Amino acid sequence: CKELESVWEQIGDKYKGSKTVVIAKMDATANEIEGLPINGFPTIKLFQKDNNVVIDFNGNRDLEGFNKFIESGGKEGAGPSEDDIEEDDMEDDEDDEEMDDEEDDGKQRDEL
Repeated sequence: CKELESVWEQIGDKYKGSKTVVIAKMDATANEIEGLPINGFPTIKLFQKDNNVVIDFNGNRDLEGFNKFIESGGKEGAGPSEDDIEEDDMEDDEDDEEMDDEEDDGKQRDEL
């Protein structure tokens, strides 16, 4: 968290006065927001201006990585969306069920 401080200040300086980008810091331990999962610290999120869609940052935590994330509207350096995570969880559950079914019939199957 402390390592990002200087990079975060540089990003803030770059977008200071911007009419389309706001760089902000929030202490999520003191300011919980319902429906906004925080999985670790620091967590970096982009809130899109037009639709308020939240995009998690998962890119390089350096000046270039943050710039790409912001300039691409959250496309470069984005983590999986909540929908992607839910789909992956559902697929994992289905895979587990299939494996349970295979074990039940006593036959071993190879999968690729």
